[in-house]
Amino acid sequence: MKNAFLTFERWTTFIAMLGACAMLTLASALGMFQIVTRFVLEQPAEWTEVLIRFSLIWMVFLAIPAAFRQGAMVSVDVLYRWSPPRIKRVLDWVVALAALALIGIIIWYGWDYAQRGGGAEHGRAGVRLHVLGLPRHAGGRTFLHRRHHWQPR
Repeated sequence: MKNAFLTFERWTTFIAMLGACAMLTLASALGMFQIVTRFVLEQPAEWTEVLIRFSLIWMVFLAIPAAFRQGAMVSVDVLYRWSPPRIKRVLDWVVALAALALIGIIIWYGWDYAQRGGGAEHGRAGVRLHVLGLPRHAGGRTFLHRRHHWQPR
């Protein structure tokens, strides 16, 4: 059962990272398109700004679980290496509780933002506003499914 769960978790992390990479590619392509239309053609495409922001938000919140999984918190790693064993245990709990609090806030406000958007659309991009809140909620939920990575050692 544990191996099946870990295999599922690896695949979901891989898919989330593919999505994050796709969002980064989209943001880069839209940025280049915006530069060409604004400065070369002198006909700015205003909708690209909104979609760049949208894709960057999705990129960050899709990549958060993978960053947590890899332990990509540099300042905590340095403090952890310099600490004696008793302090390491306390630091493990502090980091775990802080991570859970952060993810709880992200899920709460992401869902709230998605609900408030309802059926409204962004004026320039034609994107429904609730779609902009979903990456926060999705990223937080994905992180919680990786429970074995935030539990203290």
